[in-house]
Amino acid sequence: MARLWSLIEHTRAVQQLRQSEAEFRQLANAMPQIVWVSNADGSLEFINDRWTEYTGLTLEQSRDRTLMEQLIPREDNQQLSANFVQAQETRSPYQSQFRLIRPDGSYVYFLTRAIPILDDRGQVRKWCGTSTDITELKQLEDELRQKNAILSVINESAPTPIFVKDRQGRIIFANPATLEVFGKSAAQVIGYRDCDLYPSSEDAARVMENDRRIMESGQMEVVEESPDGIRTFLGMKVPYRNEAGEVIGLIGISNDISDRVQTERDRERILQQEQAAREAAENANRIKDEFLAVLSHELRSPLNPILGWSKLLQTRKLDEAKTALALATIERNAKLQSELIEDLLDVSRILQGKLSLNPCPINLVPIIQAGLETVRLAAESKFIQIETHLDAEVGQVSGDAARLQQVVWNLLSNAVKFTPKGGRVEIGLNRTEDYAQITVRDTGKGIDPNFLPHVFDHFRQEDGATTRKFGGLGLGLAIVRHLVELHGGTVQAESLGEGKGATFTVRLPLMPIQPAVNLDSSSSESSFDLNGVQVLVIDDEKDSREFVAFVLEQAGAEVMTATSAGEGFAALTQFKPNVLLSDIGMPDMDGYMLIQQIRALSPEQGGNVIAIALTAYAGDFNQQQALQAGFQHHLAKPIEPNELIKTIAALIERNSHD
Repeated sequence: MARLWSLIEHTRAVQQLRQSEAEFRQLANAMPQIVWVSNADGSLEFINDRWTEYTGLTLEQSRDRTLMEQLIPREDNQQLSANFVQAQETRSPYQSQFRLIRPDGSYVYFLTRAIPILDDRGQVRKWCGTSTDITELKQLEDELRQKNAILSVINESAPTPIFVKDRQGRIIFANPATLEVFGKSAAQVIGYRDCDLYPSSEDAARVMENDRRIMESGQMEVVEESPDGIRTFLGMKVPYRNEAGEVIGLIGISNDISDRVQTERDRERILQQEQAAREAAENANRIKDEFLAVLSHELRSPLNPILGWSKLLQTRKLDEAKTALALATIERNAKLQSELIEDLLDVSRILQGKLSLNPCPINLVPIIQAGLETVRLAAESKFIQIETHLDAEVGQVSGDAARLQQVVWNLLSNAVKFTPKGGRVEIGLNRTEDYAQITVRDTGKGIDPNFLPHVFDHFRQEDGATTRKFGGLGLGLAIVRHLVELHGGTVQAESLGEGKGATFTVRLPLMPIQPAVNLDSSSSESSFDLNGVQVLVIDDEKDSREFVAFVLEQAGAEVMTATSAGEGFAALTQFKPNVLLSDIGMPDMDGYMLIQQIRALSPEQGGNVIAIALTAYAGDFNQQQALQAGFQHHLAKPIEPNELIKTIAALIERNSHD
């Protein structure tokens, strides 16, 4: 009887175990993550259906290490193994990230977490873990990194102080203009409060009281503050909120108004000026908000077709015609983004007074013809007729050919953009007294008389609403005015009103003594090849690194690549390249630190190698910093392949003559 009872108990336990195992499998297969169980040595004992959905492999197939090595990149596999070995030794939970190669060749990013199941002696009996798909999070991180790069360029180049403080009043961000006001380095400012930085405790207390009031009220304010008791700044301060809407600090933008305050000591006039400044600041804030909204729209819009077509191309299901359409669309939108960023950089240079010219005698006819070729396709797509009236005998002006072509292109692009289908654009060149006059006239949208005085202002658009019909940042005409004035000329806009077209007239002073003019502007462009040239490419971004290597190899160069500055430095002494191409922003050691270490080497070790900084940090400050660090040239991403090859060839030729 006892044996029978024992048999019944054993049978019941087996049934309960089977039921528990079935319930576990049902629960595991219902989870959105990959769930797995392995033996102590890591061999799989169970894996849920999510794994098969991602890989198409069964449990038995997944035990094949050869198949697994094909699914997970080698470097990821090595990291997983290292983490697992360490966890085995410590008998502790571990986590690791890895990429999974799907059947279509695309990557899926996973975060895997595992815990050990110990026996009565404390030894690992099994491992139980989950792997969560974090691909979307990775994509969001990449997008955030791109946005931060753009904001970094804007913050670094802004001439006005911009700063951020936490709720306790500690400065957690300060742009170069803010550091210049304090006359201190970032290490001497970040983490400190105003009472630690201001010479006068009274001035510091006044500023800190302003900050406290703004953070408690949650409202934006424009306040006058003095950091040294001498200069006075008009600051616009707004509450800094977290995702929950809680105020966690404030953001400030300041303008130096010391001169105005010095000449307006009378209290009544100071109050009047303060009111005017408030209204101007509110208007500037509105314009800024509109501009930032437009900027966000214009920078993000091209990303939609770029990312969309890129994903479709990865499916490899597009026919030849659709593939060509996809590539053309991606290229067009990438160029559009590049042009938008160049406009922003040009405006930054203008605001800082750093935009310069390379003048020489210029015949305007080829300049205008080149501008026409640039917009011809856009005009033809809208069936717009372009009429030209160019007087070849006008004479020459002293100017920068590239910048004058930018003026013509901006005016023609503006005319084509605002002219409806079937319209007409006219461009003329003639002489009026001692000036060459360029006239661009269209039959398009026209300009509202109220907006006409502001048509050349920075960051101003006639229509900044989300329902506007025409894209763009509204910077082109502001750049035109500045470039024309740099050439000693004038530009004006005329329009009879909305729907009645617009006319833009540029007048440039003619050279008093006209050199002989060669009207044959045709020239044969030299071809460059890099046969026999050894190039070392260093970039932590895989896509950028592979693209540059491919371009150089197509030009005949022998290319070696490195994924970090440390790896590149080690490769330099072995590879002995003729040219070094290096990114600037890299982890652990950036491009500036790398070139400084290289320049410390002897010539025999490669210390004199030709070095080019190839980076997305495109501002004038970044260019000067690269040259001062030891690079011979600075190229901003995105690059044109021909420009890269021509630059390398020119540097090699120049180096051979030195």
